[in-house]
Amino acid sequence: MSENSNQFLDALKKMQGVEVGDIVDVEVLDVEDGQIDVGVKNAGVEGVIPRREYTSDRNADLRKLVKPGDTFKALVLRRAGGDKENGEFFFSVTRLKEREAYDKLQKDFEAGKTIEGTVTSSVRGGLLVDVGTRGFLPASLISNRYVSDLKPYIGKTMKLKITEIDPNKNRLILLHKDLIEEEREEAFDKVASQLVVGDVIEGKVSRLTNFGAFVDVGGVDGLVHISEISYKHVDKPSDVLKTGQDVKVKVIGIDDDRHRISLSIKQTLPSPFEQATANLHEGDVFEGEVKSLTNFGAFVEVADGIQGLVHVSEISYKHVDKPSDVLKVGQTVKVKVLNIDPSERRISLSMKAVDSNNSGNEGSRPHRSYNRSSVNKKYMDNDDNGFALGDIIGDQLKDRK
Repeated sequence: MSENSNQFLDALKKMQGVEVGDIVDVEVLDVEDGQIDVGVKNAGVEGVIPRREYTSDRNADLRKLVKPGDTFKALVLRRAGGDKENGEFFFSVTRLKEREAYDKLQKDFEAGKTIEGTVTSSVRGGLLVDVGTRGFLPASLISNRYVSDLKPYIGKTMKLKITEIDPNKNRLILLHKDLIEEEREEAFDKVASQLVVGDVIEGKVSRLTNFGAFVDVGGVDGLVHISEISYKHVDKPSDVLKTGQDVKVKVIGIDDDRHRISLSIKQTLPSPFEQATANLHEGDVFEGEVKSLTNFGAFVEVADGIQGLVHVSEISYKHVDKPSDVLKVGQTVKVKVLNIDPSERRISLSMKAVDSNNSGNEGSRPHRSYNRSSVNKKYMDNDDNGFALGDIIGDQLKDRK
């Protein structure tokens, strides 16, 4: 046998058979518009790889991705020329990658591992994510709050978990929401361990809702309820705050069980009470308008929106059954500041303390006025021009009955 014949036989021995489903090494022979011509190494078999079987990018220019002489592995999809022996085959690179990806993803799923993927596009109901193969992330599993706009997620790399995997059906369902909760809990524990109720810290408004503003304090969102934004009435948080705005907040509550931090903006500011009483001191006397009357006293305006209480016992040295017996709403009265309680935001006032006609030495006790001249005349007109002290006291006691 000639040397050429021996070489031919050796080559035949090295040639491998090609079956549908095999993974083979191929070499690029030519790149055409929309397909790659390849040959299977050591098999003498040629075939094509359509663009969609090489890349998921339908607009990709294959000439920029591969060139003649490149080698790589591909999956044998099917024969192109019927059943004829050594006929051309269709090959796929994308499906091979999917098969390899599914093998790895199956192991990750069984181990409960977190994976990473890049969002490629949005579809009705969710996002398509590249995790080595295409996975689907339902909109309801993206975040722990409702997501209305999916477009901002396109192009982002996300941490994910697998909820369902079925290679035979090419089905891969992903979720991101649980990871947000886990990260939030870890961040909360870290931040909450460094805070105590009463702390005043800096934060940034992360988002606004109808019921309040969420403020980022060290990577965790705390809630400033609408009632804690300002001492003035606020219809909508967006009327006074903007997303991204830097704010000073006071920690007013930490709920470890629910992982919530309650914050206040208004408590970092001087209250209307503090502003109104900044120049007001105990003992000051001023005129104010009676704003309302109750059974226990009268409320007098101290400053715009701030009122102090004149207790019924502080209206007059004379006995007053009801404040409405001696006062009217809208009446201007002179009052003296008895006490200012910043913690309770209360101001105690007195009208009788500025009554110069009845101040006497009896303080705030009910004052009883006597007509001294008439008493003396009654007892000094006796025939003996004298009087008994016991008589005077006795008559006074009678008068009191």
